[in-house]
Amino acid sequence: MNTQEKYQRRLSRYLTAMRNEKPDCVPIRPFVAEFAAKVAGYTNQEVTHDYDKAFAAARTCANLFDWDAVVGNMVYVWTGLTQALTTRYYSIPGIDLPASSGFQYLEPSEGHEFMRADEYDHLIDDPTGFLLNVWLPRTLRDVPAPGEPATSRGHQALIKGTMAMLQYFNAFGDQHARLINECGTVPAICGILKSPFDIIADKLRGYIGLTIDMAEQPAKVLAAAEALMPHMYHVALSTAAAQKQVPIGSWMHRGCVPFITPSPFHSHYWPTLKPIIENLWAHGHQTLFYAEGNWGYHLDSFAELPDTSIVYHVDRGDLFETHRKIGHKFCLSGGVPNTLLSFGTPDAVRACCKRIIDEVAADGGYIMDASAIMQDDTSIENMHALTDFTREYGIYSQAANAAIPAALRPCDGMESANLPPAPPITAAGITPGSVRPWAQKKTELPADLDNEPLLERIWSQTDANAYMFVYQCLLSF
Repeated sequence: MNTQEKYQRRLSRYLTAMRNEKPDCVPIRPFVAEFAAKVAGYTNQEVTHDYDKAFAAARTCANLFDWDAVVGNMVYVWTGLTQALTTRYYSIPGIDLPASSGFQYLEPSEGHEFMRADEYDHLIDDPTGFLLNVWLPRTLRDVPAPGEPATSRGHQALIKGTMAMLQYFNAFGDQHARLINECGTVPAICGILKSPFDIIADKLRGYIGLTIDMAEQPAKVLAAAEALMPHMYHVALSTAAAQKQVPIGSWMHRGCVPFITPSPFHSHYWPTLKPIIENLWAHGHQTLFYAEGNWGYHLDSFAELPDTSIVYHVDRGDLFETHRKIGHKFCLSGGVPNTLLSFGTPDAVRACCKRIIDEVAADGGYIMDASAIMQDDTSIENMHALTDFTREYGIYSQAANAAIPAALRPCDGMESANLPPAPPITAAGITPGSVRPWAQKKTELPADLDNEPLLERIWSQTDANAYMFVYQCLLSF
């Protein structure tokens, strides 16, 4: 079988499972991060600071293991970029940490949050303006706030950071092509989404700050989450796969019990995330709910979403209970404990995979993976055991395995399911996707413009790049 045939078969297998159907065999899609460095012979510092080595490590794993899909680089935060930007909230292996460590996110301490408790109105009135004028200068060491003296170092940080982000994102295109053409492996996800509530808890107020705000000013928190909704949706839709096949990755952090009680989940978290998922599905995009932690309490809420609109990844939750509650609606993935893969025996790994295949994957709609992103403590021997056993035992149909699909359909979306369209997500003030709209720019130009549509189109395209820069800083780095 040549590489293209291998890729087509793996893509068909992966898509069929994600549509909650039964492919030829159970697909395998490990989210490997520093584990890939160990396999390829690199240090954690090397793959964190040199994305070419991180890309090469992902391809090494794709070629060594019989996996259907991988992420092009799961060590996603490139510290070359965060160093160029002079980002405050990361510790970097080889600089702040031993070279053998993974990078670390630094939670802001109480009283030093990147958004103050009395700044909600500013965020609500103009989220993009707040991020540019308040949040970025606080999170980037060398960038002065408005009104402070400009510095050469501040200009350099923004210029170098912008160019580094463009360089990095452009490199992903080549990486995805090489995974397909050299390895026959599917790039597992495309696009990024985080819930507005999680963004406030992660990057703006921090967990402690948000907890206090939920007690003292919950209405402001809700208004802020609602103001961020259109922007989270816009970034997710803009970064999603044009072919509408692989899902948008949604990284779920602080919105579950026990981080919050059930009440704020229902009043704040879910009402500002659910419409985003419904609108993405209306456009034919699935979302991967990477449910970090234990979200078992919230499965009934997730069941409100349209069938197959999400792929639900189980981390600390009960995979078997999750299957009983929502497995009829959504494809599931994960559930193999990381501790087992790191410290267990190959026989124990095989026994775990057998139970999952027997009880969760029997009717399709399951993707084999660890519970969480795999770092360098994961055993190579155990990953071989997971892979080989799943390939040998997780077969649905030998006949199906011999066929190459003639066509690979994109995600069906809500329209084909005869469901009503989701309510549109709208924003007050400046439309998402823009920092300085054409209507503002036009007031600075001569009244008698020649070929205004051309000028507007080019201005809007370049302005959208500035918008994406600041929101990628917020969401990805």
